[in-house]
Amino acid sequence: MRKSAIIGLITIAICIGFLVSLNADTDSYSNFEQASSSKKEEHVMGHWEKSKGMYYDAIKDPNHFAFYMKDEKGKVNKVVLNGSKPQDFERSEKLVLIGKMENNTFYASKILMKCPSKYNDNLVEVEKDGQVKQYKKS
Repeated sequence: MRKSAIIGLITIAICIGFLVSLNADTDSYSNFEQASSSKKEEHVMGHWEKSKGMYYDAIKDPNHFAFYMKDEKGKVNKVVLNGSKPQDFERSEKLVLIGKMENNTFYASKILMKCPSKYNDNLVEVEKDGQVKQYKKS
C-alpha cells in the first residue's frame, strides 16, 4: 500500500474518532435524583416553586440567588446560582438548570428560562456573570 493511502486512512480514522467523541458528550435532561448521583454537570428541567419563594439581596450579596424548583418528576429542591437574579425570572414558564448537585443543593452555572410571549417562544440564557443571551425557538 502506498504511504499516501495509509496517511489518508489514518486521517479519516482520527476525524471519525473526533466526531464520535463530540457527539458522546451530548446530554439529555435529567432530574434532581439523577443529578445527585452524577459527578458531571447535568441539565435539569422544571418549574419555579413559587410557594417557597426566592432569596436575592442585591445590597448584601449581589452574586447569590437562591430559589426552589420542582423537576419533571415532582421533586422539589433548593437551587443556588452564584450570580445575579435573572431579569424577568418571575415570568418564566419553564427553567432548565445546568450545574451540579452537592449536599442536597443544586448549584447552577447557567439558567435557561422559557419566557411566555404572545407571538413567539423565547429562550433566555443567564450565565454566572449575569450575561443574558436570548434565543428564538423555531
